[in-house]
Amino acid sequence: VAGRLHTARSRNDQVALDLRLHVREQAARALAEVAELLAYLAERAPAEKGVLLPAYTHRQRAQPISAGFLVAAWGAGLARAAEVLAFALDRADELPLGSGACSGSSLPIDRAHTAKLLGFARVTANALDTVGDRDFALDFTYAAARVLLALGKLSADLVDYSTSEFGLVALDGRIAAGSSMMPQKKNPDIFELVRGKTARGIGNVVSLLTLVKGLPSGYNRDQQEDRQTLLETAPLLRGATRAVKVSLPHVRFVGARGEAALAEGFTQATDLAEALVRKGVPFREAYKAVGTVVRKAVAAGVALSALPKAELLAAHEAMDDAVLAALQPAAAVAAKESLGGTGPGSVDTQARALGETAARLAARAAAVPTLGDLAKAIAAEPVGV
Repeated sequence: VAGRLHTARSRNDQVALDLRLHVREQAARALAEVAELLAYLAERAPAEKGVLLPAYTHRQRAQPISAGFLVAAWGAGLARAAEVLAFALDRADELPLGSGACSGSSLPIDRAHTAKLLGFARVTANALDTVGDRDFALDFTYAAARVLLALGKLSADLVDYSTSEFGLVALDGRIAAGSSMMPQKKNPDIFELVRGKTARGIGNVVSLLTLVKGLPSGYNRDQQEDRQTLLETAPLLRGATRAVKVSLPHVRFVGARGEAALAEGFTQATDLAEALVRKGVPFREAYKAVGTVVRKAVAAGVALSALPKAELLAAHEAMDDAVLAALQPAAAVAAKESLGGTGPGSVDTQARALGETAARLAARAAAVPTLGDLAKAIAAEPVGV
């Protein structure tokens, strides 16, 4: 029996098999972790829709939003990255065994049966391509980088918003580190570290792309240099995901600071213009009228809502109390019920969609057999004579 084990096998297709088994299992484990974090964001978003804060463009205050909308934005980016991870999982789900060294076998092997035993969805299409293929590894490292980038954006927001300059979130002492010298400091170390891990994730993609660049068809010994990249990627990805997942429950939005930030400037200017549009005023005309009152507020050194009512009403004949209600941040947020908007109903819709995506991706991850599962199934398989 031992003498027959090598029949119709090469190191080339066996290494390809081991790599695919590794990537498939690690992608599934990572996808399960990401889906769990996504489910948390889906639950957190509706709970925070009553907290108001400014959205930022060009890192300047732009328009009023809810904290729930911000959480849903984090979830939307993470969901896209998770879909890429699910794609990488699917691309790894092909059996390479039976390709031999480069051209298949003249023996009557049954690759479809082997695929069934090892839980693969299908077999690879061309033996020569198979032994030189590392596209599935590229897909996995790219997907990992995408998830890390999504976590990095979330982390960058929390690093900024936890500073005294923003003050929009407060970090529980259980996830914030103190300074070795300054006793007043409360540093967002976890989120800084997660943001930093994205560099390694991106580096892994570049490393693997550079490795396979210019290789001819078939197996080449250069390809063994993919191991460090592949073996590092999964722990890196899961570690960052877990760090964010255990930390977010200890992040609290500071509603009073968000409302103060909205009261200081002109974040409701667009909402005031849109309120005029709802009364039939062309947008360009409404934009010009609101621009006039913004300039007056700037000259007076006051917030838009602090201008004398007479000056606001004089800006346009359609300006009345109903229009001026848009200057209230809560009213401005509540009015944006367009699909994808910051309105409470829209945030609920987004959260439900995120929850459904999380459940679907979790089910996809759970359907992948572990190496332990495969070992048990194969051991129970009857051996033909």
